[in-house]
Amino acid sequence: MSNQIIWHGHANFEIITPNLNILIDPWFEGNPAAKIGFKDLKKVDLVLVTHDHADHLGQAIEICKHFKAHLGTIVEIANACASQGVPTEQILNGIGFNIGGTVKFKDIQITMTQAFHSSEKGNPVGFIVQLENGYTIYHAGDTGIFNSMNIWGELYNIDLALLPIGGTFTMDPKQAAYACKMLKCKNVIPMHWGSFPVLEQNTDAFKKYLTQYAPNTQLIEANVEEIIKLS
Repeated sequence: MSNQIIWHGHANFEIITPNLNILIDPWFEGNPAAKIGFKDLKKVDLVLVTHDHADHLGQAIEICKHFKAHLGTIVEIANACASQGVPTEQILNGIGFNIGGTVKFKDIQITMTQAFHSSEKGNPVGFIVQLENGYTIYHAGDTGIFNSMNIWGELYNIDLALLPIGGTFTMDPKQAAYACKMLKCKNVIPMHWGSFPVLEQNTDAFKKYLTQYAPNTQLIEANVEEIIKLS
């Protein structure tokens, strides 16, 4: 089986490898774009959380308990989740990790990056996830554009970037398209749009700016619950 990705709406993604099912920012209940609940998932091995706003932390705690999944997040959020019943043996590194750090889970590597946003606890982050076969995915989390994205483009061969385009709370389409230029990503799936009235409602502007700033990046327009094969 090849690697696959499913967008569950907003910033909620499921990455499926031959061995693992990974969720990032698993907001199902209350997500106006989601078409399923977390109990409809077949299995979850790892949950990654970029920050603790309700539309990103989502049902991470319940999912870790239900599926006995491991949790990867910044130390302060990991501690809060542990206090709400997530066993410490299911938390990566026992206590979580921090920006710049890389941890291993099974045969994948997860590097935590900075993100410029806000968070109740800890700092907001993104993740660079290298799958078993080397395929590399960058989930930016909620963030504004920042110049250090150039560094990620130099250090990592990013096959797929998951970038917010909604504006108001994150990058807008123009900034996200320029971020693709800095990241040198081969493909991009725009996220964090259409969920609320104040956000960008389609990908039209992003598509236009991507042609202008990062013509070598392929736009993948994901539909909610569509299974996309990652080659």
